[in-house]
Amino acid sequence: MSRLFMFEKPLGMRDTLPELYEAKHRTRSFISEEMKKWGYQFIETPALEYYETVGTASAILDGQLFKLLDQQGHTLVLRPDMTSPIARVAASKLLKEDLPLRLAYSANVYRAQQREGGRPAEFEQIGVECIGDSTMSADGEGIALLISSLEKAGLQHFQLSVGHIGFIREFFIDILGTEERVKTLTTFLYEKNYVGYREHVKQLPLSSIDKQRLIDFLSLRGGEEVIEAAINLLENNKGIEAIQDLKALWDILKDYGEVGKRVKFDLTLVSHMTYYTGILFEVYADQVGFPIASGGRYDRLLSQFGKETGATGFAIRLDRLLEALDNFEKREPVKCIIFSGERRKEAFQLAAEKRNEGMKVILQDINGVKNIDACTELYEEIIMLVGKAGKESAR
Repeated sequence: MSRLFMFEKPLGMRDTLPELYEAKHRTRSFISEEMKKWGYQFIETPALEYYETVGTASAILDGQLFKLLDQQGHTLVLRPDMTSPIARVAASKLLKEDLPLRLAYSANVYRAQQREGGRPAEFEQIGVECIGDSTMSADGEGIALLISSLEKAGLQHFQLSVGHIGFIREFFIDILGTEERVKTLTTFLYEKNYVGYREHVKQLPLSSIDKQRLIDFLSLRGGEEVIEAAINLLENNKGIEAIQDLKALWDILKDYGEVGKRVKFDLTLVSHMTYYTGILFEVYADQVGFPIASGGRYDRLLSQFGKETGATGFAIRLDRLLEALDNFEKREPVKCIIFSGERRKEAFQLAAEKRNEGMKVILQDINGVKNIDACTELYEEIIMLVGKAGKESAR
């Protein structure tokens, strides 16, 4: 094995060093405590799942799945998301009462990357799933909890955009007529290639009125006024149910108070997660070029595991949230007790007392310290418990 290869990692994999680990732990704790306060219970699922179940249900492209064979010849995948595994668990073990399930998770997911991609192949998601509730109140609760969780984590400047995949499908199929045309135009939206979208619309064999409707569709972004603008674009009420969903959601979010100020409509919003069936949303923060969180309603996913029920949820990308927070420097204070052999017991007792008071304390034998001055830069306070022999050693 070459020395270079010894220090390399598989493509897209990353080490988490102490400073980043502490920042992740701190942020994760704030968010998970908020989720628990809203009545969500945490769950764990295995990292390995069957390809035929979770792998095919996940909506992640097949080329992004990490696959392997078990000893029986079954194809397994490293879980590419958490929604599908939780849907599996809910359908097989938990959905026995006529009550919605409120489940939460914090786990790593795995998606293979191309060499030129430069994106992580392993990253942590923390999120919730509300399963068994088809009401718009569940969608509103999910959005309100997401906003509250981000605020508890310390994020100040962010915006949540809400769309409805059902509206896009109804609106496009009414004008374009075929699924193939809908898919092509939707791809432009997913890539946020609005120039390409406009150029493609110009080439379509449609009336000038329908072309203008498709162009005007791109302006459906903003506040409550977007609802009326969307209604004006409809013909034969195709898409009106989705607009009514958005109106009901807006009223719910306003009743949450300040939450509504974080929310804007973006009816051009689409997702690569093809199992979404209704409301969907994304969160963007300053200085981060990708969504730091996303979610939506997926009423047909559980049918793949034998249950017919509504569901909605969201996932926060912890790495992107930390990039937006940029608070790695906010380390918790640590005290360091430097001791020599003759005062070792005293040092141990003092450390135990301070740890019982909730402080972080490091114990360091004087013989292991090469530069005491360097310690003062690392720790909030240095406590010297060094006898005469120790002082001589330090010199």
